[in-house]
Amino acid sequence: MQASGQSRSSFQSHMTMPDIAMPTHAEPQPGATAAKLSATDLNFFYGKFQALHNVSMQVYDKRVTAFIGPSGCGKSTFLRTLNRMNESVRHSRVEGGIHLDGEDIFSLDVSDVRRRVGMVFQKSNPFPKSIFENVAYGLRINGYPSRSALRDSVEQSLIRAALWDEVKDKLHQSAYGLSGGQQQRLCIARALAVNPEVLLLDEPCSALDPIATAKIEDLIFQLKDSCTIVIVTHNMQQAARVADYTGFFLLGRMIEFDVTPVIFKTPAKRETEDYVTGRFG
Repeated sequence: MQASGQSRSSFQSHMTMPDIAMPTHAEPQPGATAAKLSATDLNFFYGKFQALHNVSMQVYDKRVTAFIGPSGCGKSTFLRTLNRMNESVRHSRVEGGIHLDGEDIFSLDVSDVRRRVGMVFQKSNPFPKSIFENVAYGLRINGYPSRSALRDSVEQSLIRAALWDEVKDKLHQSAYGLSGGQQQRLCIARALAVNPEVLLLDEPCSALDPIATAKIEDLIFQLKDSCTIVIVTHNMQQAARVADYTGFFLLGRMIEFDVTPVIFKTPAKRETEDYVTGRFG
């Protein structure tokens, strides 16, 4: 198994490990498709520090799955294992399995994994290029032969990201001239350009105002018809609004995973109930 990693989160070292039962897991809702991604007994280490402990769960196709939990609980670390983004950190390693449509992602070419499983980060990170070139970047490196095909794909990606009407007359202006919310949607358009099967969103609204946040949430609803979405969020109301399934992390463990109404209304685990009712975190 190949090593992987990310910037280490500050774990809640001051907390003692609770007496945690095995997590509960949801079955697909009626009409849901099979698992798109699955993790089995996943452990992740930064050097000698273990950040994830035996995480097993499934991400269902064309559904929105949210991960919630206090800062440093491992949810972003887990998210980044799903497309091998953690591999840039030295002295990190992963144990266990992650499968995409039944294929072991660690046996696949990493560029293919990241094309199929795109990612958008907490802080918008447009390239120092024009709006057009930001979206076209992934298409160019994937060998789009025709300029007209490139233009059409850029337009469709911006439409899918609900940004086209706002930027269609300034495609060749710098992406840095956009607002924060527009820059985040541009990053989503850039990720969508190569038609990923899964889109990972790592706290995509944490730096945005309520209006920009609402636009991102509306976009998530639109995208899930064509793309499986996994989102990490500190905003429990956001998870309740957008997610079909929610997983609760604590101290590197997935405590509970179920359909979202169960997690927020009738959770099976005391730790989950304490968190969603505000008793800690």
